[in-house]
Amino acid sequence: MAAPIDLELKKAFSELQVKMIDTQQKVKLADLQIDQLTRVQKHTKLTHAEITTLPDNTRLYEGVGRMFILQSKEDINNQLMDKQKTADEKIKELEQKKVYLERSVKEAEDNIREMLMSRRTQ
Repeated sequence: MAAPIDLELKKAFSELQVKMIDTQQKVKLADLQIDQLTRVQKHTKLTHAEITTLPDNTRLYEGVGRMFILQSKEDINNQLMDKQKTADEKIKELEQKKVYLERSVKEAEDNIREMLMSRRTQ
């Protein structure tokens, strides 16, 4: 009777290990994406701060590929604010995803602990 229990535990541990590795990779990816988005946020804040100090009649250009397009100060400010909002939203989504992944791994670990405890009491 010990052999089927050992096989079940071995299978559960291997599944947990696969899940842990997969989750760790997803968490690292989410961390990298959050870092990139925070850099985008800093860049947009600095650019916005510099643009607000310029006089209203200043000619501003937006880089598009290898060329530059004349844009109004208001248009560039709106684009920067939109970029800031989308970065904020994506960061919130990624943080929620990280919490969910960490919680799912913890639940899997708890399930295996319960399985071990139930096997010991038998």
